[in-house]
Amino acid sequence: MTVITHAARQSRLAEMIDRPGGVSIGRALSDAKTNLDALKDQARAVIVQTIATLLAEPLPDVSEPERLDRAYAAASQIIDAASLFALDDLCTAAKGLCDLLDAAPLQGGFDWRIATVHAQAMKLLLSLPPEAEETIEHRTAIMANLSEVLRRKLPAAGQPSA
Repeated sequence: MTVITHAARQSRLAEMIDRPGGVSIGRALSDAKTNLDALKDQARAVIVQTIATLLAEPLPDVSEPERLDRAYAAASQIIDAASLFALDDLCTAAKGLCDLLDAAPLQGGFDWRIATVHAQAMKLLLSLPPEAEETIEHRTAIMANLSEVLRRKLPAAGQPSA
């Protein structure tokens, strides 16, 4: 019986991984924060434009399902842009709108005033200074009212919608 042996070679990639180097976690986090801060104004502009889209009058030739899809996409875009910058109230308001739109009947009958209220609330939340102590009460009231809208308009799990 013949046994063939060969020397195992380590790949260049394995050698590079085993070598010390790179950046510290603290430095990587600091660099990431700097990179994100550079995008904050751009994200804010996207949010403002998307809220304006939600508040705009619908085009006359857009079907109800397409209008629902567009509004859902706009609310999702707000979540995407706001979540990177810890705009939690804005994300919660947009998520609530997504939930309402997702539960809407496709054949019509969605009360678009609800979408307008959510968009106006998001516009107001965006205008409030994020860290100001005097705005906490306003933010809390806005979020409580949006929660009430969700509670009243979303059908409860397992119950027929009213």
